[in-house]
Formats: sequence, structure tokens, C-alpha cells
Amino acid sequence: MNSQKTPLILASASPRRKELLSRLGIPFEVHVADIDETPLTGESPLQMTERLARGKAEAIRATADYPAWILGSDTTVALDDRIFGKPESQAEAIETLQNLSGKTHQVICSVSLINTEFEPAPQTVSVVSQVRFGPISLAQITAYCATDEPYDKAGSYGIQGLAGSFVAHIDGDYSAIMGLPLWSTSQLLRSAGLLS
Repeated sequence: MNSQKTPLILASASPRRKELLSRLGIPFEVHVADIDETPLTGESPLQMTERLARGKAEAIRATADYPAWILGSDTTVALDDRIFGKPESQAEAIETLQNLSGKTHQVICSVSLINTEFEPAPQTVSVVSQVRFGPISLAQITAYCATDEPYDKAGSYGIQGLAGSFVAHIDGDYSAIMGLPLWSTSQLLRSAGLLS
């Protein structure tokens, strides 16, 4: 291993994933993976999330020029198998939150770990959390969508921010809802010898 390089690369532009991964106390670099995130025909939200997590890691492996482990992750918000991605406009963010208001939706977070030097099947784990929003008024939604918060997040909200007040109940992993399931990620890294 080149002593000038870290053994772990996070294949994500998400500041939340970077902050969460740093809590595990392992050095890592961030390389942004630019892949097509369009759902495939007939693909379930879970299948899509796992495919994108692997795809991000594989995209970075294709360009990495030193030995490393690569961690890819993706998060999907779904309601009745309808996928709610990152909104492209304020109108889309408002519509998404109106759809989620008063209902229980799923937040699926997948993590995939691969190596640059050998090609075992990627180790991929997924965590599915149930998040119930209380009723949210149009005035609340409009005020929230006037901030910068919804626009880089699946489902048009960040649970760790202002939208935390929309959440009536969670059944699942809070860190996964934020974007990186810490327990599952630590198990993957431990299996690779990156954590003791």
C-alpha cells in the first residue's frame, strides 16, 4: 500500500455521508462518482438502490490508480413502490412532500464495498427504514421548500435538518435515513480488515 494514500475511498459527493463515515474513525478520501441514476424498467426501489451503490463504487474503481477499498452508497425514498428522487424544481419538491404528508414511506440505504486490486463479488448491504410523516400543511411545505435544504436529497427532505419536525415516527436506522447506516457500514469495513 502506498503510504501516501488512504486505504478507503468514499464514492460519494454527499457531505452527510462524509460526516457519518468520519464518525467511524478511519481515514478516507472522497472521490465523486458520476453515474446515471435513472431507474430501470421493472426495477424495485431496493434493486435500484443496491445497483446504484455498486455502480458508484465500480465507477471509482475504474479510475483508481492505487490499491484501495471503495465504499459506494445510495439512498432511495419510496412510497408504495414509487421512487422519489432528488427534486429538480421547487414545484417537484412541494409535490413530493404533499405525497409523503401523513403517510409512512420507506427510506432504503444500500452500501457496497469493493477492492481496486481484486474482483470478488461486491459486498452489498441494505437497510430499510420506515418513516412516518405527520400531516404537513401546504404553508409548512412551501416555507420548507423556500430553503436550500430539500434540493440535494432523495424525497426532498433531510431528517437531520428542518424537516425533522415533519417526522412523527421512525422504525429503523437513523443514520441510514441520513445517508449511511453506521452499524452495517462498520461491519463491512471490519470484514475487510479496515476496522478492528
